[in-house]
Amino acid sequence: MSTVNDVMKAMEQIAPVSLKEDFDNVGLMVGDRNLEVKKVLFALDCTLAVIEEAKKEQADMIITHHPLIFRKPSSITTDTLQGKKILELIQNQISLYSSHTNLDSVAGGINERIGQMLGFEHSEILDRNHTDANAGIGRIMTPEKPIPVNDFIQKVKEVLGLTHMRAVIAGEEIHKLAIINGSGQDYIAKAVSLGADCVLTGDTTYHFASDYKEMGITILDAGHFSTEHLVFFDVMKKLESQFSDVTFLFSSVEEDPYTFV
Repeated sequence: MSTVNDVMKAMEQIAPVSLKEDFDNVGLMVGDRNLEVKKVLFALDCTLAVIEEAKKEQADMIITHHPLIFRKPSSITTDTLQGKKILELIQNQISLYSSHTNLDSVAGGINERIGQMLGFEHSEILDRNHTDANAGIGRIMTPEKPIPVNDFIQKVKEVLGLTHMRAVIAGEEIHKLAIINGSGQDYIAKAVSLGADCVLTGDTTYHFASDYKEMGITILDAGHFSTEHLVFFDVMKKLESQFSDVTFLFSSVEEDPYTFV
């Protein structure tokens, strides 16, 4: 019989909690570590729709990338969206575990896996973690020969399942690429200082993009959701292979909150 605690231990072998950024909150958000787990649902976010999906599928546990609780709540009531979610989880005995920046940083985690999915087997760490020299936020890769920007854009769309993405194109070729999944804007300056002339990330702002275009840096903004969703599911296959008595499901109700209209 596998328990919440067993699943937690396996998750923390994949992505140790010590690798999280200081601002982050990871681990068991809601639940009893001694409860039996027969079914786990993976999702990027713990939305009400995902909780309903877990109830429908009779899942005992949800594992998300983004934490439901970032800061200590002042109250837990149905007056707030967060409170509604927490109470739904408790009332239905569904445990919630999150692995966020530690899963981004770890070797073989989300940042590194995006690069591999795009055809880069070797990469360097952009911002090295202070506790583990083999982990950190972002990855830098140097192609064997320059890649035409338009060709790379098509590759990103294909791998991440996109029909559209935002692009700040400052040159025709990519000589050195940085990948920072999710909201990577704060790390672009470091990527540029290490020689990157193209950055793939999400959540960039107008003035930021404008300034870097003037500086000759191409920024491919594939969106926060798209730079993490499919890759999170891919990385979580590592957990799936460790339990013979647990069924693992990947959420089918999640969607990017942004739409092109």
